[in-house]
Amino acid sequence: MIRFRLSELISEKSFQEGRRITIGEVSKETGINRMTLSKMINHKGYSTVTDNLDKLCEYFGCSLAELAEYIPKGEE
Repeated sequence: MIRFRLSELISEKSFQEGRRITIGEVSKETGINRMTLSKMINHKGYSTVTDNLDKLCEYFGCSLAELAEYIPKGEE
């Protein structure tokens, strides 16, 4: 299963910039629907398109490996 680390990245970016960053702000800045971002955060194994992954990597200035992680079955 793939787990997205959006919550962690939002927290890290908020800390670095010294301000609160919301899902709404990420949605506005990336053009990704807020509901899609919420599903990526809250639904285990949620699938999204590579265009969204590209936009999020650009927004957070991170690699794909920092955005998502593979969790083997049984370790969820």
